[in-house]
Amino acid sequence: MKSVLQSAYGQPRDVLRLVDVPPEDPAADEVVVRMEAAAMHIADLRTIQGEPGFRFPLPRTPGFEGIGRVVRTGEAVLNFEIGDRVFPPLAGGTFREEVRCKADACMPAPEGDAVQLALLTVNGPTAEVLLNDFADLAPGDWLIQNAANSSCGRYLVRLARLKGVRTVNVVRRREMIDELRALGGDVVVLDGDDLAGRVATAVGGAPIMVGMDAVGGAATQRLAECLAPGTTLASYGSMSGEPCHLDFYLMFSRDITLVGVSFLRQLERRRTPQAVRQMYARLAGHMASGELRARIAGVYALEHIVDACERAGCTGADRDGKVVVRMG
Repeated sequence: MKSVLQSAYGQPRDVLRLVDVPPEDPAADEVVVRMEAAAMHIADLRTIQGEPGFRFPLPRTPGFEGIGRVVRTGEAVLNFEIGDRVFPPLAGGTFREEVRCKADACMPAPEGDAVQLALLTVNGPTAEVLLNDFADLAPGDWLIQNAANSSCGRYLVRLARLKGVRTVNVVRRREMIDELRALGGDVVVLDGDDLAGRVATAVGGAPIMVGMDAVGGAATQRLAECLAPGTTLASYGSMSGEPCHLDFYLMFSRDITLVGVSFLRQLERRRTPQAVRQMYARLAGHMASGELRARIAGVYALEHIVDACERAGCTGADRDGKVVVRMG
């Protein structure tokens, strides 16, 4: 069985190698999942490089999420059978052909495109909590987001549309405007100077009830200037690599709240385990039907894990979508 092994922190080409490991037998409460596909995220690259807050004990197999089928079960497992399709638990080391894990930590997965479904357990719930947890949005209300061309941003456009919520989508490349409009974005604008004025004109002066920032730096301030008084700006990423820049006097005078978002923390705070499973089942159904669809930059065999990491580390038009590792 093939598995990616990380032996140290550093650049993927220097610290990752593909090794042969023996098949594992599950404990009584475990299953072994034969992986079909695993998504690659910026968080994967940060754990490989060992950035602060992203260090795990070594040696390890990276990989936060994916999809596969149960091939072996422990004698006490009652909720899954051999052949069942599942999502293994988050941060379970999915860059390998087989993952051994607790059965109760897995979630049922639908049939459908494994490459698309491999992205469900991170980007899908992130979009869900952004849409529902920081404002009581009613049909016709407006939200604003930057990084709208990201997978999470695209999911947010579609989920908001299903709820009747209108979206202002901020992008950095002009060629993305028509594509996001076709996806269902109500307003799509380029980031930059006088963003607030251009957005106010585009929405006819309607209040914007919540904002989602995945860029940080000066982009945080530009989004905050678009928001109605007494609203929240949710920061869930830092594509710029910079801290959020937000003027105190804007927060003070307009009662703007900046919050950091962890979708796992939000799920634990606001949803029961049963509600979380129902949410994932609903999102999986949307993905299986094609309602939620990510842009894919490239699909790589496990043997080309270093090439996959290097592609995932690109930005803008050099990547333009998610990177997925396909097994078999």
